[in-house]
Amino acid sequence: MTSMNRLTRYFALVVGVAFIMAGVAGFIPFFTPPAPADAPHLTMDSNYGFLLGMFPVNTPHSIFHFSVGVFGIYAFRTYSLSRMFSRFLGVTLAILTIMGAIPQLHTSFGFFPLYGHDIWLHGLEAVLGLYLGFFAHADEQETKHVRQIAQ
Repeated sequence: MTSMNRLTRYFALVVGVAFIMAGVAGFIPFFTPPAPADAPHLTMDSNYGFLLGMFPVNTPHSIFHFSVGVFGIYAFRTYSLSRMFSRFLGVTLAILTIMGAIPQLHTSFGFFPLYGHDIWLHGLEAVLGLYLGFFAHADEQETKHVRQIAQ
């Protein structure tokens, strides 16, 4: 296994574990205090709060985190799944980052909070996902060499 394959696979694993933890913590009041009165209004305000006091979340947001986390852990199994996961994560979070930066869309029409610290965190995760999914490939010569050694 090349170093780029390993990096992509472990990225999927680490992101998967982190997203599952964020998804579960989004439902635990100790980790998600209620949103302040001056927070943007959401139509879907169940479990609306700030994860770790910083990141706005609600029930759909926490379910999204948990689902992506399960996909990330599953994707750890192979390089191709990890690469597909990285692409999905990169594109999805890039879209959410852009939406969060536009005031009219930062609550996803009242359904999903995407503002504050979520913007930079989703942006950072998007850049890493896009890089590992689309640009960081194992060198073909290195891959052939590894296959020859394995045989």
